Amino acid sequence: MHLDQTDVGFKRRSIAAIVLILWLVASAEAAEPEVADTALTRSVTALAKVGGAYYPKWSPDGTQIAYLANLSGSPQVWVIAAAGSYPRQVTAFDDPASGVAWSPDGKTLAYILAPGGGLNSQIYLTTPEGMGQTRITAGGEVNNFFGDFAPDGRFYFSANVRDPAAMDGWIYDPTKAVAMNAVKNQGVGGIDGISHDGRYALVERLINRGNNNLVRVELADGKETLLTAHKGPGTFFGKFSRDDSRVYLGSNGGRDRVAFAQIKFDNKGKPGAIKLLAGRDDAELSDFELDPQGNRALLEWNVGGRSELEFYQFADGKRTPLPPLPVEIVNSMKFSPDGTRVAFALVGSNSPSDLWIFTPDSGHYTRLTESPHPGVDLASLIRPELRTFKAHDGLELSGWLYLPRDFKAPGAVVLSFHGGPEGRDTPTFRGDYQALLASGMAVFAPNIRGSSGFGKRFVNLDNGALRFNANRDIKSAADYLVKSGVGDVKRLGIMGGSYGGYAVLVGLTEFPDTFAAGADLFGMVNFETFFAHTQPWMAAVSKVEYGDPKTQADLLKRLSPIHKIDQIQSPTIVLHGANDTNVPVVEAEQVVENLKRRNVPVQYVLFPDEGHGWRKTPNRVRSTVEIVRFFERYLKSE
Repeated sequence: MHLDQTDVGFKRRSIAAIVLILWLVASAEAAEPEVADTALTRSVTALAKVGGAYYPKWSPDGTQIAYLANLSGSPQVWVIAAAGSYPRQVTAFDDPASGVAWSPDGKTLAYILAPGGGLNSQIYLTTPEGMGQTRITAGGEVNNFFGDFAPDGRFYFSANVRDPAAMDGWIYDPTKAVAMNAVKNQGVGGIDGISHDGRYALVERLINRGNNNLVRVELADGKETLLTAHKGPGTFFGKFSRDDSRVYLGSNGGRDRVAFAQIKFDNKGKPGAIKLLAGRDDAELSDFELDPQGNRALLEWNVGGRSELEFYQFADGKRTPLPPLPVEIVNSMKFSPDGTRVAFALVGSNSPSDLWIFTPDSGHYTRLTESPHPGVDLASLIRPELRTFKAHDGLELSGWLYLPRDFKAPGAVVLSFHGGPEGRDTPTFRGDYQALLASGMAVFAPNIRGSSGFGKRFVNLDNGALRFNANRDIKSAADYLVKSGVGDVKRLGIMGGSYGGYAVLVGLTEFPDTFAAGADLFGMVNFETFFAHTQPWMAAVSKVEYGDPKTQADLLKRLSPIHKIDQIQSPTIVLHGANDTNVPVVEAEQVVENLKRRNVPVQYVLFPDEGHGWRKTPNRVRSTVEIVRFFERYLKSE
């Protein structure tokens, strides 16, 4: 099943990734600030306004591509000719769209809107011209996760209509204009796909974060067959083959890193064991797409944070690398209906997300969209270098170091921690990073233990009480910057969103003499109130990561920065969305109240029209400007 990340990345999401708390930075108050007419403010604003195009979906005849773009100020649905043309806007709402799909008959587009940026998103159908809007979800406060059209024209998605703590699989039948609860789940789950003959659903079920299963469900009678029996944690995501004789999947069953595999069904429909088809010891499989003709798969590998692509031929197992990408990261990819082209959303550290077409016969990548970047010379933007360092216990960690031109070391450095905690920082386009760099401050984005992309063992090294070690990684990252001569010990800042916001608060409370200033973006400060107020399904799947409130209350208390918040002496900026249901605004309020009461410099920026992360351009601008001003004030003066 899919959601789409929030970063402008819309790559295939497993359910574990759906519950990732993603990162983008920002926030806004109801009133506009007084903005000084300075070169810095103008350049920061320009960087925050850089556009993006992502999530390409081919029309069935292969002549057009539907996608999302924020040209109008928030992500909306657009359509462009596959051969290139001026794009046509399909939706024009105040609320952001976060997914789009094209029906097999070409007559309908499905999309999902997030009211006020919240998670009670609703799914609608419209024509490719945007005529008429039909809501197919229940409305109200129900959470819905986007899906896709089945080969027979039905649309599948996930919703917690039946039980707020359970994301069930739903299927909308356009011939009957009704949605039915097709698959019931005990917790978080959803439909990954429907077989070409319409008999089966491939269902992904989360056991815990970082551990899931694939199940084949017979839609007529609900009979279930577990496909991925395993011990310990495991990550699995899959698709039915063209002839429904097997499931191709990403799997780390029996190995540390996710690889490409298959499960074949016998003539009675009984599944065989998982068979490895293509793996790498130096990389994890991030995504794969199947050729519509059934001849090959396109594999995307995460290699140290960058994407590499190859074709896998089913007939003989031949693996053929694709030419190097024009930028670092693949956000999403899709074969054309005739299999002769591939549409990508590609993004890089100095290149915003755009659509590209790859033609295997020619071996060429052709840019299809040109995301606007008025006033920003992309060629002048900073690309990072990968640095490795040791944690307190000798574990090797890594991070992306961005150094401004003419940087005088040791200097001011902002450490930025990603969300998740199973997320990862990659060399993707970040307007906030580039704005900090333009102001002369370096940025270091570490991937501490618990980050994904480094294998099954690494991503589970922060579960429960092991999180104390992950928290110590924050200090190890800061120590590395100082010892390497990059960072000035008196001018280190820390920032992050969601779980990254939690990392900020850990850094400021556990290591109060390490960081001169901190920017907490929608982070958790108190696990007691987090579990009490977050979405029930989020609470249910977060127990392995943090602890069970019923049986591990003491552990959660010791992990919660709120109980050491009196240690914070550094200036802090807190940014939060009023409609955030993942990390409710009560988390921000506790931080702000305490710091104000103790006269610690604190700035509170609340967005009335956003949820968990910022999607609207004015809010991204406000966020970036406020964060850069904040760190300039407290880090740049010696």
